[in-house]
Amino acid sequence: LLTAASAEPTKLVVWGMESNAESKDMDARIAEFERRHPDIDVSVLSMGAGGMNPQKLMTAIVGGVPPDLVQQDRFTIGDWASRGAFRPLDDLLAAERDDGLAVRKADYVPATWTEAVYEGQTFAIPNTTDVRYLFYNKALFRKAGLDPEKPPQTWDEMIAAAKRMTLRTPSGGLEQIGLIPAFSQGWLYLWSWQMGGEVMTADGRRCTLDNPQTVAALTALVGWYDALGGVNPISTFAGGFGSEEQDPFLSGKLAMRVDGDGFLNVIARFKPDLDFGVVPAPVPRERFEHTGPFKDAKTWVTWSGGHSFAIPQGSRHVAEAWEFIRWYNSPEATLIGAKAQAAYAKSKDRLYVPSLFANLKSSDALFAAYRDTLPPKFRAAKDTAQALLPDTKFRPVTFVGQRLWDEQVRAVDRATRHIQTPEEALKQAQRVVQGELDAAHGRESLPPLPIKPILVFGALLSFAGLGALYVGSRRWMAGQKSSGRTEAYAGMLCVLPWIFGFLLFTAGPVLSSFVLSFCDYDVLHPARWAGISNYQTLLTDDRPIVLKSLGNAFFLALVGIPLGMATGLAIALLLNTKVAGQRWYRTAFYLPSIVPAVATSVLWGFILNPDPSRGLLNAAWKSTLTPWFGWDTPGWTAVPEWAKPALILMGLWGAGGGMILWLAGLESIPSTLYEAASLDGATWGKQFRRITLPMLSPYIFFNLIMGTIGALQTFESAYILGGTAGGSGTGPDDSLLVPVVYLFNNAFQYFKMGYASSLAWILFILVLGLTLGQLKLAPKWVHYEAETK
Repeated sequence: LLTAASAEPTKLVVWGMESNAESKDMDARIAEFERRHPDIDVSVLSMGAGGMNPQKLMTAIVGGVPPDLVQQDRFTIGDWASRGAFRPLDDLLAAERDDGLAVRKADYVPATWTEAVYEGQTFAIPNTTDVRYLFYNKALFRKAGLDPEKPPQTWDEMIAAAKRMTLRTPSGGLEQIGLIPAFSQGWLYLWSWQMGGEVMTADGRRCTLDNPQTVAALTALVGWYDALGGVNPISTFAGGFGSEEQDPFLSGKLAMRVDGDGFLNVIARFKPDLDFGVVPAPVPRERFEHTGPFKDAKTWVTWSGGHSFAIPQGSRHVAEAWEFIRWYNSPEATLIGAKAQAAYAKSKDRLYVPSLFANLKSSDALFAAYRDTLPPKFRAAKDTAQALLPDTKFRPVTFVGQRLWDEQVRAVDRATRHIQTPEEALKQAQRVVQGELDAAHGRESLPPLPIKPILVFGALLSFAGLGALYVGSRRWMAGQKSSGRTEAYAGMLCVLPWIFGFLLFTAGPVLSSFVLSFCDYDVLHPARWAGISNYQTLLTDDRPIVLKSLGNAFFLALVGIPLGMATGLAIALLLNTKVAGQRWYRTAFYLPSIVPAVATSVLWGFILNPDPSRGLLNAAWKSTLTPWFGWDTPGWTAVPEWAKPALILMGLWGAGGGMILWLAGLESIPSTLYEAASLDGATWGKQFRRITLPMLSPYIFFNLIMGTIGALQTFESAYILGGTAGGSGTGPDDSLLVPVVYLFNNAFQYFKMGYASSLAWILFILVLGLTLGQLKLAPKWVHYEAETK
């Protein structure tokens, strides 16, 4: 048995790599690694394929069961490293041996290596990379009377060409657009770098989003949107875009786009005959002509992203993980993987387009082997990418990288919608990010949370409560008969598991969250006492965003609750007429209410697609309301004005759940009341107002309380639809940002668990206050058939 156990191969768990029908490259590399290392069994798990939700990895690390290796989006490395989630790799680099697989800094694209370094230590080894440049449709250039051999090289030329290639329908909607400036990879970072702006200081201690160059870049971006028709029509048009073969660039709806060279694989797979070209992303005219502040500057500025390999703290197989990195990034493994992927592409009658890798030796070997197999247009595109790669920019390496990214996206959204000027939007974004930086740098000055006194206090409180319960029960028992005491003891014995579970899994976490609301806590490090600073921040610095989220929730409550109640009651009134097949009708109306919330949100994402050729609702709208009244189809979640109505409309889908309660209420109303009213000559409307509604008032009251709580707890629908609706993942202009989404993002995306706990308690107080207020007002309008005197 011991011999068999020792022969068991080591299981190397790798997160962020997904094995599927298209992953022949990865599969071949792993298979060859396992062949050369029969003592290692590699187990890959997707977990989001490199862009995994952070709570999964965080939970695994805190729980002491991290994966051995993760392939992680490179710009998040600094954030994870600052929290001690990844181990430094400098000791492994120092011990490298020359065997053809050695990992050397000199072999990697400088930007990719620097992006994986935090405070002088290397925390990851770059794997993939890319280059962002301008794709343009030559056929659409010709159709617009433009020379496809003279693509735009400056911002002015790009927007002039985009305007000529923008076409509208007879009703004024967009049919084709020349460019969507912030679509795909056209983020503010790119245009800011081209102007010479930097959003963080070199030491990473100060955010500089409102620097003059970035303000100028955002001002230009706003002007581009205005020149092309405004952000709302463009967002509505873009909201209907598909992916893969329905990609707008492939289908001819979008003439130009800034994207990574990896988009070449999409073209090769779904429309290889597309007449396209690529050029470096256009730059300001001064930079192109090398005048003014750009006299000695390089002409082209672009940026790169990609993934890297990192070893989490607590990894059980560090040596094996390092050996896997060495092999996977090597030129030999790259060629083995490419051979398998090329063979698979050939079997599907597709073109194989080699990817870019951070390891320059691997990329050079790959292109030497496959460059001549590419058609001229693909070869030219890859040559351009190779030429731009050595000097690419990269996102700032900082522990607030995700917050910085989200805030610059929010600034672009607010500026392009003219809610704020570019300078105001960037100042607000900078203030938020700088607040995060200051809080993090001041964390060490906060005293550690004294755990032992809190645990002792909690234990004493529990024992006191149990003691009081015991004394009270003994007194009650003394007045009972013997048989009653026996039954009471049996009942207490039965309820003990629930009490234990309640104390451990409900009361315990509730009290813990209350304590943590006064702490600075990121889950990965011990909590530090911060006093009321979390509450102070919520009510001062973050008050605008908190009020925005509460305003959205109250809108959903004030409009959604009455509509939902009215719809459910209307269905119940129809079904209460004793029509034939009532059971079937009840089932049909009730079924949507038991569909899981995630499935419902995804389904309605398709139904609410702004493109009438893809969205069912807008297709019906276009064929009815548009010709009848001339009303344009709504943008739904793509525009702020329709985003919350879209959520309310989706909520009506589940009105059948409330229908059951209304039916029960209607059945409880004595028919004699209606008979008497009819004899007195009361119309149906008067009977409804004077009999039905008063008799249903307890049900209205119950639905009102539950609906208010539900509106303030809205999460799944807003989270899912907000992530696909533009803005910063919370809908355009934060129109889908509700309190629980805000709480979730702070807890599990920014790791501000103490701050999230304080928000949870404010929500609790708000819900409690609204509920008590409704209970206080209830006697004035709620009628119960048997009132106690």
